[in-house]
Amino acid sequence: MKINDAIFGAFFLLLGLVVLVHVQGFARIPGQQVGPGLFPGMIASGMVVCGVILMVLGYRRRETEPWGETAAWMRSGRHLAAFAAIVIGVAAYVLLAESVGFLIVAPILMMIWLTVLGVRRAPAAAVAIVATLLIWYAFYKLLRVPLPWGVLKGWAF
Repeated sequence: MKINDAIFGAFFLLLGLVVLVHVQGFARIPGQQVGPGLFPGMIASGMVVCGVILMVLGYRRRETEPWGETAAWMRSGRHLAAFAAIVIGVAAYVLLAESVGFLIVAPILMMIWLTVLGVRRAPAAAVAIVATLLIWYAFYKLLRVPLPWGVLKGWAF
């Protein structure tokens, strides 16, 4: 999908302005010249400046570039289904991970995603299980990131 830079510029401009307004409410630190809003404010100021630049450049190119153009994959049912499966799967993980558990939700989602993306079922199942176990080991054991156990909490180790 191709979107004119002016649209992205407007988005960055608005986002930067929202952040600038929000950081004004951050509490001041007594005795300090700078507060907690300094760096977010600087980044937001940069976003405002870059947003304005993008808007000007995009507006200048409006005659040669369309405001928006869909890519070929957006007209393919298979690709749209894969995109929807990934978005819905991420939302499902957020909703189910705490109650059901990472070790159950993750391989199911990976299996669905791989199948929708065109991988045959047997390799998809193997990859989903192995990848889930590797991710669990890397995050839970090595990095000590607490992954949700859900219904498997009684077997947590």
